[in-house]
Amino acid sequence: MPSLPPAAHDALNPSEVRLVMDRRGSTVWDVTTADGRYAVKAGYPIEATEHWSAQPWTAHAPGREAAVLAAMNTPVTTGTWASGTWNAQPWHEGPDLQQLWERYRLPGSAEPIRMDAALECARALADLHARGWAHGDVQPAHFILGLDKTHLIDLALTAGPDVPADVDFPYRGCLVHYEAPEISRSVLETGTAMPTQAADVYALGASLLMAARGRRYVVYPDDASRADQRTEVVHGVRRSINVEGPLHPLLTAMLAYTPRGRPTITEVVEELTGAHAGQSRSAARGMFPGSV
Repeated sequence: MPSLPPAAHDALNPSEVRLVMDRRGSTVWDVTTADGRYAVKAGYPIEATEHWSAQPWTAHAPGREAAVLAAMNTPVTTGTWASGTWNAQPWHEGPDLQQLWERYRLPGSAEPIRMDAALECARALADLHARGWAHGDVQPAHFILGLDKTHLIDLALTAGPDVPADVDFPYRGCLVHYEAPEISRSVLETGTAMPTQAADVYALGASLLMAARGRRYVVYPDDASRADQRTEVVHGVRRSINVEGPLHPLLTAMLAYTPRGRPTITEVVEELTGAHAGQSRSAARGMFPGSV
């Protein structure tokens, strides 16, 4: 089992360490210390295989994320280790959006989708955009819905104010399920792209659809290569947005093919605020079940 980088262990002096993830260039631990609980991330290069090319940038991702967090005045500790960079940031307890909305994806479920969580996720993204950043890697697993606040995590690909050159690297897209067509096209044509707030809105729409229905918006085989996935995002077939209620017209707009056809995140928040208020009034009259 992977161990914490020695420098991270020395800096935190943990009383408990739990491995959370070890996958393709990144290892994450849940670390408890006398001072609190932290998420510790360590990056390392991805070696080339028959399925993907080498990705050395992943070694720098925790250092880059630490620079973004510091710019946002979030407490963070960072350093280097034998294979790359690491950071320690506050741990956020709670389910992610995909976990929280599992019941909507159960076979035969006809429960109306509540707007609470959708609104909280949109507000978290709106806060990032208001600070002048674009996230670049919006997906359901990156929204942690805590008791008091929803956190948008994994900021290693975030674009905005200057990032130190020693940890910076070109943006080569994100998880293609949530990639806007203009991002996929740029990656196919040039190898890189620029994260934008409009692409984040598309990704949030795709994330809400995935969390609610468990289906990608764009049709392609599960085993398709990244290049083939992106080709389908640019040229392929879109699934119907099989979501009832107020989310349907909003997702239709958020998933518009061109950036100019999409609402801003501020407009998304306004629409979801109104939808949530309407559901709350119905719930008060005993007409709407459940929560979040």
